[in-house]
Amino acid sequence: MGEVDATFIQATEHSPKLVVVEADGIPLVEECEHYAQEGQTLAYKLMELISLSLGLPANRLNGFFEDQTSYVRLNHYLPCPIPHLALGIGRHNDSGALAILAQDDVGGLEVKQKTDGEWIEVKPICDIIQVWSNERYESVEHRAVVNFEKNRFSIPFFFNPAHYTMLEPLKELTNDQNPAKYKAYNWGKFLATRRPSNFQKHDVENIQVSHFRLSEKSS
Repeated sequence: MGEVDATFIQATEHSPKLVVVEADGIPLVEECEHYAQEGQTLAYKLMELISLSLGLPANRLNGFFEDQTSYVRLNHYLPCPIPHLALGIGRHNDSGALAILAQDDVGGLEVKQKTDGEWIEVKPICDIIQVWSNERYESVEHRAVVNFEKNRFSIPFFFNPAHYTMLEPLKELTNDQNPAKYKAYNWGKFLATRRPSNFQKHDVENIQVSHFRLSEKSS
């Protein structure tokens, strides 16, 4: 595994008031607060477009984010002399609703193709959108690779719903011909269970939305 320095800054309110979680000695709180506010504005616009693409009212998903659990993460991936044998962040799926990523020109975000298992550069969909859309949108496994000689920096903004939100396919997108593919699960409990598993250091199976997927027979 390659080396990555990560700082988390939590957006704890609808209009984010930021609390530094892991940022000792880094005077970036005001800048990150502004970044989170702009990220939130963009995220709401993207959620409206996603809703419209699903044939739903533009504001259909907004209510899930009144007490959001969104946060900003600052990533610094150090150069690695053997990049083909190391990863910045191991394979995983983003568990929230949206991940808005700003990264430098070094790049390094890759997703795994379902057809052949090859890794390619692309911008992924997150798990919650897959569940809400009843798999009309699909979340994909992705990872961050390291560079031989250059540092890599990225700043993802993770747009997540309130901790008490129950997640399940939207009723408007399910019917007898297209039944719900997931049973309801609580976002806060899911997040609390998922966080202790550190995918950066252990290439292990983390809790996934697939654990809540209904079988064809039960659905």
